[in-house]
Amino acid sequence: MNTNNVTVIGLQWGDEGKGKVVDALADQSRYVVRFCGGANAGHTVTVNGERFALHLIPCGILHPSVMNVVGNGVAFDPETAWAEIEALRQRDVEVGPGNLAISATAQVVMPWHKTRDQLNEKQLGEKKIGTTARGIGPCYADKANRSTAIRVGELLDENTLVQKIRLIGAIKNRLFESLFDGEALNLDAVVEQIVQLGRNLAPMIRDTGGMLRRAVATGDRILFEGGQGSMLDIDHGTYPFVTSSSVSACGVPAGAGVPPKAVGHVVGIMKAYTTRVGAGPFPTEQDNETGEYIRQRGKEFGTTTGRPRRCGWLDAAVVRYTAALSGVDELALMLLDVLSGLKELKICTGYTLEGRPVEDFDPAQLGNVECQWETLPGWSEEITDCRRFEDLPAGAQAYVTRVEEVTGCPVGLISVGPGREQSLPHHTQIEGLA
Repeated sequence: MNTNNVTVIGLQWGDEGKGKVVDALADQSRYVVRFCGGANAGHTVTVNGERFALHLIPCGILHPSVMNVVGNGVAFDPETAWAEIEALRQRDVEVGPGNLAISATAQVVMPWHKTRDQLNEKQLGEKKIGTTARGIGPCYADKANRSTAIRVGELLDENTLVQKIRLIGAIKNRLFESLFDGEALNLDAVVEQIVQLGRNLAPMIRDTGGMLRRAVATGDRILFEGGQGSMLDIDHGTYPFVTSSSVSACGVPAGAGVPPKAVGHVVGIMKAYTTRVGAGPFPTEQDNETGEYIRQRGKEFGTTTGRPRRCGWLDAAVVRYTAALSGVDELALMLLDVLSGLKELKICTGYTLEGRPVEDFDPAQLGNVECQWETLPGWSEEITDCRRFEDLPAGAQAYVTRVEEVTGCPVGLISVGPGREQSLPHHTQIEGLA
């Protein structure tokens, strides 16, 4: 296995703090690669007190020596990407072909995908999935449909692009009008918008798969940046309340165009508690004062949508399952500081179903299981100024140790705040992680 490379993936329902860990590792990497998802994923990085919210551009963009890659597995929204690039440039962050490469074989999120997303949710009513309405699902659906898909590389051929937009757009408009009783899109406006975005982005569009395979061959370190969390994986999550791509480490080879051995050392990111956005089962949810306490202290509102997140106690059964799925080598335990001030903490160590212990984790059963709880003492001290594991209060140290025991994985990094300096190295195998 190539241990030079590192893969960072979320182990819960997303929003675990992957951006901070990617930022910490980016300085040691030549490439930082997004391999899944789209603008529905938001990564937040705080540098010298300045907050950056990134959606499509990899977090390595804040490091001058890094080549950032948007891989072929990404649902690429050119409108969002260009707005993000311009916003970064306005904050004196360099973004261009020298440090950003966009896969020519990634799928383009078109305006009709966002419209379809919104209409689908409206039609489903109370049965809606709770998507971000960013068009991700419809984009991947067209990828599988093939004849109604547009790839990023096609933005470079304006004549063919315009023909495809008008052909596919006419099909989509008939669908919106007849099936959803909706309004047709102005295809002239769509053509004008997408053609201009293609011109803007053209210098950064290239064969990223070939670039990364050469990097694998020469031993340049690649950092694969996951989006969302493994419980939202299209194949292995709480289906149908999931995203539309493979977001575990299993998705790296296909989503980046590299061999499986390139995955390297896998760091699983987890919160010290659990959250999720939108509908779907959530066994440890606390829809009460405890959940609200966590929400307010953790600022648990979506980076992409601003929606309040559902909050609850740590579900170790979920982490064991997703860590095994991705072959996690070590954990990064994030947002431990949020739990300060709670007298007692609870961890779900497993489930029962109809009175019997659940042996094999099955995401399809999560709506019916009962949690097996373990209670630990909390701590009253604020821990945001701690810089070593030994600086943590006894209750926090005991909590970290218990997380390692119930998940079966070493905790390599402990985060006690959003800043780069608020990361405590613990049992990490990666030099310079914190």
